[in-house]
Amino acid sequence: MSLLPINFETLKRKAKKNIMPLLTPHLLKLRINTYAPYVGAGIKIDHIDLDQGLCVVSMGLNSLNKNIVGTQFGGSLYSMVDPFYMLILMHQLGNSYVVWDKSSHIEFIAPGNSKVTTRMKIPSSEIMTIQELAKDGDAVFREYQADIVDDQQKVIATITKTIYIRLRKYSKSKDQSSRIENLDD
Repeated sequence: MSLLPINFETLKRKAKKNIMPLLTPHLLKLRINTYAPYVGAGIKIDHIDLDQGLCVVSMGLNSLNKNIVGTQFGGSLYSMVDPFYMLILMHQLGNSYVVWDKSSHIEFIAPGNSKVTTRMKIPSSEIMTIQELAKDGDAVFREYQADIVDDQQKVIATITKTIYIRLRKYSKSKDQSSRIENLDD
């Protein structure tokens, strides 16, 4: 009788280990698509494939994300890109690496008067480059750029993100504020 709970727990752990990788993209998409700030802004993940390093995000134009002149609000445009390069890199590199947003810049090119979409992709060759650059414990800073396009494929904004990456074993394991101060190492 005592073997039954052990076997059941073992089966549960094995099932979770096998099922979670299959569910993770769906759960992540569900969680982000129901995240209150994204719901309010109308931001939606259309497609996410962390194994392929790809994420497609869109945002319709509605009364909650219009600015004072009736076009897409710049903060919402930035939010479309904000966490995704970091999430892709965290997934691709694994727990052996520390991945932080370092800085970002948005360049507004044209007013957004319709639904907008952005496609973020990190190729596997970039992952290999990062691993090579980080192998000796150096901090690695990589820059990624995403265009946000309207429904006519016209670029309305370009966002540039700089991401900090370091092998965890070389990272200083202090509080968050000292980690941020040490990004320049």
